[in-house]
Amino acid sequence: MHRLEKFQIFLAKILVRKKILWLCLIAASILAAFSSGGCGKKADKGLEEVTYRLKWLFNISVVGDLYTDVHGIFAEQGLRVTIKEGGPERDAIKELELDHAQFGVASADQVIRAVSKGAPVVVIAQLFQANPLQWIYRPEKTRMEGPEDLKGKTIGITYGGNDETIMRALLSKYKIMNNEIRFFSVRYDYTPFYQGEVDLWPIYQNAEGVVIGEKLRKAGEKVSFFNPDKFGIPFVSNSVITTERMLKERPGTIRDFISALLQGWREALNPANKEKAVATVHRFDRDTPIKIIRKQLAATRMLMKPSPATAIGRIDVEAWKQTERIMLEQKLIPGPVSVERILRPYSGFVNRMPDARSPMANGGYQLAVGIKSTLHPRRGGPPWRDRR
Repeated sequence: MHRLEKFQIFLAKILVRKKILWLCLIAASILAAFSSGGCGKKADKGLEEVTYRLKWLFNISVVGDLYTDVHGIFAEQGLRVTIKEGGPERDAIKELELDHAQFGVASADQVIRAVSKGAPVVVIAQLFQANPLQWIYRPEKTRMEGPEDLKGKTIGITYGGNDETIMRALLSKYKIMNNEIRFFSVRYDYTPFYQGEVDLWPIYQNAEGVVIGEKLRKAGEKVSFFNPDKFGIPFVSNSVITTERMLKERPGTIRDFISALLQGWREALNPANKEKAVATVHRFDRDTPIKIIRKQLAATRMLMKPSPATAIGRIDVEAWKQTERIMLEQKLIPGPVSVERILRPYSGFVNRMPDARSPMANGGYQLAVGIKSTLHPRRGGPPWRDRR
C-alpha cells in the first residue's frame, strides 16, 4: 500500500471519530435538554414561584392543597408553589406580613385578631364550610343533649387555640360560669381522654375524630361529637389568605393561584378520584393507614361541600360577621373591624369558564408532566395532628 493511500485511510479514521464525537455531543445535549425540561431548574424558570403556608400539618385536612401541587394543577397555571406545613409554632399571617409567604391558611378568629392589630390581610376563599373543630365524647358515660349538659364536665381545650375561643364563647352565650366546669389543658397525647380523665376532647372531626372513633369502637365503646355550630357558635375555620399588597401588585398571580387551588380541591373531593386523593395524602402522611384516610376523606367531603350545590371556596359572609360579633362580646378584640371589607371572594379573580381540566371542555385535558413537587413526605412525629 502506498504512503498516500495509508495517509488517506488515516484521515478517514480521524474524520469518522470526529463525526462520532459530534454525534455523541449532540445526543448528550438533547438528553440533557429533555432531562432539564422534565424535572430540572430550567423547567422551573418559566414558572412563577410563590410560597403557601398551611395552618397545620400534612394530612387529610389539606388533601386539596397537596393534590393541586402533586398533580400539576399549579404548574398548569404557570406557578411553582412551595407548600409548607403549619403548626403551633408557625404563623401564616406573620409570614405574609414579612413576605416570607404570599398565601396562607388561617381560621376566622386568627384573621380577625390580626386585622384588629392592623395586619393587611385579606381572605380570598373559605375552605371548610362547616367547622371541623368539635369535641368527641362517650355518650354512654357522658350525657350531652345541649350546652347545659357541659356543667360539671371536664372539658379539654388548647389554651390560646381557637378551640378555647369557641368553647368560652359557647359558655358565655349560655351563661355557664367557669366554676361550673373544669378545663383540662390538652396536648398531643390522648391518654387522658382514653382513660376517662377528660369527658370531652377537642378534635378535628374529619381527622382525629375518625382515628379516635375507630379505636374506641374496636374497644366496644360508642362515640359522639359535640358541635358548637349547632348551638349558635358558627366560627369559620380554614380559609385562604393573602395580603393587600399582593392584591394591588399581583392580582394575576392571585387569580392563577386560587383558580388552580379550587380546581385541585374539586378534583380531590370528587368521588371518582377517591383512590387518587387517598394515595396523595398517604404519600405525605405515612403514619395514617390508607383505610383510615378513606374514611377521613369522606368526612372531609361533607365539611367542605355539605350539599351538591355548595361551591368549593365559597365565603360565608354572615358566618364571618357572627364570628366578629362573638369575639367583640368576649372582648377578644378591642373594637369592630368590619370584617366584610377584607373578604374578597374568589369569583373576583376567577373567570367563570368551562373547567379547562374537564374532559368535557376542549375535548379533554393533559396533566403537566415532569414537574417536581416541592413537598416532602413527613417522617415521624405524632400521627393525626390536625388542630388549631
